[in-house]
Amino acid sequence: MNEIRIPEGEFAERVERIRHEMLSRGYDLMFVYGDEYRREYLRYVSNYWPIFERGALVIPASGEPVLLAAPEGEEVAREMSPWRDVRLTTNFACVTVPDDISFALADLTSFPAIFGDLTKRRPIHTMGVIGIDAMSPTVYWALEAALPGVKLVDANDVIIQARLSKSANEIACLREAARICDLAFADLMTACVPGNTERQAAAAAEGTARAAGAEYVPFTVFGSGKRTDSIVGRATTKLIEEGDMIMAALAVQYEGYIASIEWPFVVGKMNDAQRHFIDAIIMAEELSLPLLRAGVEQGAFVRRVHQHFSETGYGSNYVYTPLHGIGCAEAEAPYPDAEAKAPFTDGMCVNTDISLFRSSVGSNRIEEGFVVREGGYEALSPLVRRLCAEWAAGR
Repeated sequence: MNEIRIPEGEFAERVERIRHEMLSRGYDLMFVYGDEYRREYLRYVSNYWPIFERGALVIPASGEPVLLAAPEGEEVAREMSPWRDVRLTTNFACVTVPDDISFALADLTSFPAIFGDLTKRRPIHTMGVIGIDAMSPTVYWALEAALPGVKLVDANDVIIQARLSKSANEIACLREAARICDLAFADLMTACVPGNTERQAAAAAEGTARAAGAEYVPFTVFGSGKRTDSIVGRATTKLIEEGDMIMAALAVQYEGYIASIEWPFVVGKMNDAQRHFIDAIIMAEELSLPLLRAGVEQGAFVRRVHQHFSETGYGSNYVYTPLHGIGCAEAEAPYPDAEAKAPFTDGMCVNTDISLFRSSVGSNRIEEGFVVREGGYEALSPLVRRLCAEWAAGR
């Protein structure tokens, strides 16, 4: 059986695209940062995802990139990454402690030594930094100290542009993440019965996700009854009651790619106010999806959602824009507002995030993933598509 994953050759292609842009801008080097939480940049170029520690891929003008890790992460880096030049630095040791840690068995180097070696290949005058928004000041200061006289430039836009459209392998990973997410969310819904706690319902989903192949569950958002107004609340020991509306979102990570879904529902019989509220959310998505196709202005999708909410009496209950990109992060570019002029393009992968907050019956949203195509969209989540069809049939 062929495993669904990003092949090594695709990582090489990504690095070459970034290198081409780096050189066209006059950068001599590119430094791509990542850590356990902000993993998306580094995972995209190296497949490495640190645990506890930090990491980076240094892309020179020519030759193989250098993967930087910390001592505990060496074998994880070698296991995950296609890049063989792995070097260990205490600059990336455990992020949560201030103490200097001794690693007796590690072959350690330092930023000055690493950059000194790379300078022998090509003088370094300017270095692009990807992940400058994610790194701590101590890492940035260490880079400055190791590269006196070198200009450090925020180069996040290079990788953001590279990730806007997804390859066939990326889409396959997102589809697999969505498949797992569907299975897990179905079990969450089944576990939402009176007498169970929110945490028991969340546990049903998270256990299923791991068993079905998830490498990680980035989050489970959960609120029942009045707790739906937490918007992005965590599951608690609150007991689920008959008539509670459930606001639950689940994110599943597979081979670095994250799919998330959310479906608004009520435990037991819903009242008329709840039905009107949920209907407004679901129909906002259904009315807007025809605009999710290549060539359509992104802001048109947003405006259509807002128009429906205004028409149904919820014009003051949406907080943020109802669509965002997905990939190595649960939310990434594009994240259009109502004024966005850029068109959707073929191969973009996006999530609806259509939300209403603090109404008389609470807060909720609908989320599911799509691949943008020339003639429309491909849905990543059969579960949410089925639930939407059942809702429409019962209106």
